[in-house]
Amino acid sequence: MVETITGFVLAGGRSLRMGSDKAFVRLEGRALLDRALETLRAVAAELAVVGARERFGSFGRVVEDVYPDRGPLGGIHAALQVSATDLNLVLAVDLPYVSSEFLGYLVEQARASTALVTLPRTSDGWQPLCAVYRKGFAEVAEAALREGRNGVHELVENSAPRVIDEEELERVEFMVEMFRNVNTPEDLV
Repeated sequence: MVETITGFVLAGGRSLRMGSDKAFVRLEGRALLDRALETLRAVAAELAVVGARERFGSFGRVVEDVYPDRGPLGGIHAALQVSATDLNLVLAVDLPYVSSEFLGYLVEQARASTALVTLPRTSDGWQPLCAVYRKGFAEVAEAALREGRNGVHELVENSAPRVIDEEELERVEFMVEMFRNVNTPEDLV
């Protein structure tokens, strides 16, 4: 039997540079949040949006931060706290170019590994907002958040992750450009 995956969209923060909440910004006629949920739906049995219930309740199940205003680490922590599965696929709402095919590959690699985190690393660095986290990473995140640390990169690096580097991405025919996030209106072109 194939292990069940829970997919979480980190929809959290508002973007001043976009002029509105990124989750509702439209790309090719669809809200970024709709696109992210559809991409995750192809590989995850259960889905949830991490963010404010009053903003995202109409999209389905919503998970709110245990540690509010702590950035992506707070969202990852909240997701893992409520998850009923060991493997949890996290995708930021502002990564609209990531494909469900890549997410399927990422999940396969996580299933074949015992690492707490399976994620890409490009020349731009770690991609922790497009990663598979084992439920046990919640303890690592909890300890950091209690200490007042919000950075995901250091925690990922210190957790002996299963890294999908650029060479591997190229070998399995995925483009690094898919990790380009949307931060400004110009990024939508």
